[in-house]
Amino acid sequence: MINLSSSQLRQAADLKEKITALENELAALFGGKAQAPVEAPAPIEAVQAPEPVEPAKPGKRKFSAAHIAKIKAAQKARWAKHNAAKEQPAAKPAKKGGMSAAGRARIAAAQKLRWAKAKAGKK
Repeated sequence: MINLSSSQLRQAADLKEKITALENELAALFGGKAQAPVEAPAPIEAVQAPEPVEPAKPGKRKFSAAHIAKIKAAQKARWAKHNAAKEQPAAKPAKKGGMSAAGRARIAAAQKLRWAKAKAGKK
């Protein structure tokens, strides 16, 4: 409707009025109530010119699903390579040295002897 010329709008308004008049006449023939008249279009002077439309902004570019999958696979490969290059913690070496139960018993006996001598010396 916005792109119609003034003569086309006048012609449309005339047709609308004719349709309303025919509907009323038809209702009178059948004895029914006439329908409420349909509102006529606004006069030509009241029709506003369309506002200038701004040019559409370009849409945001998006990666395709296939391209996203490729990127994910490449990144996964990079991380796998990075993690493989890291030094893996070496297994703990077997405990060296240590003391046997017999050795501990000898040391404990010697210490008891020292303490006994120390106590005897104080008395």
